[in-house]
Amino acid sequence: MPYLGNEDMVRDLRRALSNPHVQSDHLRYRNIILKVIRLMSQGVDVSSLFSEMVKACATVDIVQKKLVYVFLCSYAALNPELSLLVINTLRKDCQDPNPMVRSLALRNMTNLRLPSLVEYVEQPLTAGLRDRAACVRRVAVLGWAKLHNLQPNSEIDVTVVNELYSLLRDPDPVVMVNCLRALEEILKQEGGVTINKPIAHHLLNRLKECDVWGQSEVLKILQRYQPHSDDELFDILSLLDASLVSPHPPIMAATLSLFLSLCSALPAVSLAALERVRGPLLAACGSASREMRFTVLCHIQLLLRSVPGLMGAHYKRFFCGYAEPAFIKQRKMQVLVELVNDENVAMILDELKEYCTDVNTDTAQAAISAIGRIGRSYSDRCLKILTGLLGLKQEHITSAVVQTMRDLVWVCPQCSETVCSALEGCEEILQDSQGKQALLWFLGAYGDRVSSAPYTLEVFIDGVRCETSPRVKMELLTASLRLFLCRPAETQDMLGRLLHYCIDEETDMCVRDQALLYYRLLQCGVDETRKVLQGRRSDPSLGVLIGRPAEPVSQWAHSFNTLKPLWQNTAETESVNSENREHTSDPTSDLSETLNSRQVESVPTDSGGECTEAPTDALATSAVVPLSLFPTLSPEDFERLWLQGAEHAEEEDYVCKTEHIQCPDVTHFLPQNFQAAMQLLNIQTLAFTPPHVLPWRVYLYTHAAASPRSTLILAELLYTGETNEEGGAHEGTGDIENANEVAVEGRAEARVSREEEEAFAQRNNIELEREDRHMKEIKVTLKQQPRDDDALGGFLSILTTILHTLSSETE
Repeated sequence: MPYLGNEDMVRDLRRALSNPHVQSDHLRYRNIILKVIRLMSQGVDVSSLFSEMVKACATVDIVQKKLVYVFLCSYAALNPELSLLVINTLRKDCQDPNPMVRSLALRNMTNLRLPSLVEYVEQPLTAGLRDRAACVRRVAVLGWAKLHNLQPNSEIDVTVVNELYSLLRDPDPVVMVNCLRALEEILKQEGGVTINKPIAHHLLNRLKECDVWGQSEVLKILQRYQPHSDDELFDILSLLDASLVSPHPPIMAATLSLFLSLCSALPAVSLAALERVRGPLLAACGSASREMRFTVLCHIQLLLRSVPGLMGAHYKRFFCGYAEPAFIKQRKMQVLVELVNDENVAMILDELKEYCTDVNTDTAQAAISAIGRIGRSYSDRCLKILTGLLGLKQEHITSAVVQTMRDLVWVCPQCSETVCSALEGCEEILQDSQGKQALLWFLGAYGDRVSSAPYTLEVFIDGVRCETSPRVKMELLTASLRLFLCRPAETQDMLGRLLHYCIDEETDMCVRDQALLYYRLLQCGVDETRKVLQGRRSDPSLGVLIGRPAEPVSQWAHSFNTLKPLWQNTAETESVNSENREHTSDPTSDLSETLNSRQVESVPTDSGGECTEAPTDALATSAVVPLSLFPTLSPEDFERLWLQGAEHAEEEDYVCKTEHIQCPDVTHFLPQNFQAAMQLLNIQTLAFTPPHVLPWRVYLYTHAAASPRSTLILAELLYTGETNEEGGAHEGTGDIENANEVAVEGRAEARVSREEEEAFAQRNNIELEREDRHMKEIKVTLKQQPRDDDALGGFLSILTTILHTLSSETE
């Protein structure tokens, strides 16, 4: 058959559709219509056949009707006047005895989407709401939603809305769900469908009759309903309990979202619900659908923010399969990092080590990054693995390892010696700009410990003309100047050559401006340059406590079962993961009760040797001065804000003060117990000196909202090992005299013998002297902005109470 152009083909089809002999042969006529639909799907313009197709819809053949309706709905907008010819046929079909024909006519009548036809569609739709066939009622209900979408600014017909509300009790569950969807669309500007107690209970009782997506829709809309009593609430939760462990992930997710909405004021019930969904979530992780697995992993990460140990015993379920796509492998590795603890760290690190040589470079680099984040808690094990990976001498692996080591040293400076020896010789393998930047940063920051640092930098400086990345050149400038400050004799000549090239020959303005800045900075003197480029480094004896506080469920409940967890920026995910590597577990069971009942009558401070009344109940005080852990601060942010305090020292809105607290046995505190106690009262511990190490130092922060504006409080606790003997003895003597006076008065009234009075005073003297010998003076440095004296005083009182409570627990 010779090739025919589109116009010739359409002309032949028109001739065939108008041929009476073809029309009399139903099968042949249907085949011609099928050819028209096939051409339409291929992008051929067949709109000129509209009038012939209108005639073809007048048939009793349902298959032919469906084909013609597909064509008419596609080209109705291009032929609004000819579309009027279809209305009579459609209205006639709406009265056909066959319910399938009636539903088909109603569906396509609303799918024409022509405002000029609305007046002809309303009457059939109204009749369709009362049709005896459920399939017709389903289409009619959705038809009203389509009409409203076609004319969103038109006045809402109250009769139709009432009819739709009445159909919520339709015996067909699909009609009921479609009514909810239609009312949501029609009443969108009024807040959607209104759920009262009778409607809510009716929907809950018929929930099991709906299909998977119907149940999901009903559960989503039920989140608007708030029970009127606790009894009603728990009755609803009992009805939903079976759906919470449904094997269908959409139902399980919608039910859990409803649980969290209803139990927003009952955190214990919310946490119990999270425990209940552990099984269904783990089952969904093995779904055949890749998209489903990825979505479940994203939502598991949400749950781990409030229940860190939720999946701890099932960490092997998150090991990656060989055939899994890279995006699922990377998300699983993020979950694995959050599940690391002392029992499983060896196995997880061995698994991640295998992924480091994956054929997919993104997966390999993600595995190396995951090992680095675990290294913030288990530095020795992870550094051993990272050092071994450098021996592979593969470019993408070496680059990722160097970047990971840079990040690890930034957080854990005690690892710097090991990293210094491991990175020598890596410059020959690195080719990408990010790896070069990481190596140059390390040479600038720790060049005094790397013997070959000047020679390595000289290689980069000699090849600077061939370097294409401006970021590498800028990092090279900074590293060279930093190295010059600590090793001037070896670096002076190459630094001069680099500055000369960047100022006179470099075309990138950012690089040139930075070179000019450094040149003029050097003209001001080496001391000024050192102040700018070499700030105070972190104390290597401090170990960062990796582990965010467990967030309240309400913090993320609104985003559960939505697309929000899937859109999270990679940078945000990395930040969250870096803060949530190691979770405090098994704190003392009676710690919260101890904090609640602990009474501290007086706490000595440095203000004139007087005693400040401490709160009799720490939790009561925290209610007066509300504290919050959010927004969270990373160790880097804390250090930056702490060091910037000197710039704001003279501002009225900034507070920097020092207090002293008397407390015994501070060096025996375990980091896990100390952090758990602080988190009970919404105070976050960022860094903690290991036990029995002097000087003993802790860094804390919290947000206080005692005033109309929130205020950030930073604190440093420092104990150098000196006991407060003079002050303690003096204060102790005063306390003994007071105790003796009280004892004398009490015994005079009770007519007790003088011998018993002397024995009582002697016992008090011995106990107070023994206690005084163990008292330690802790220096507390507080920084606050904006200023809020009440919040700062409340924070200090809470801090004092916790220290004394933990001291008594240690004893």
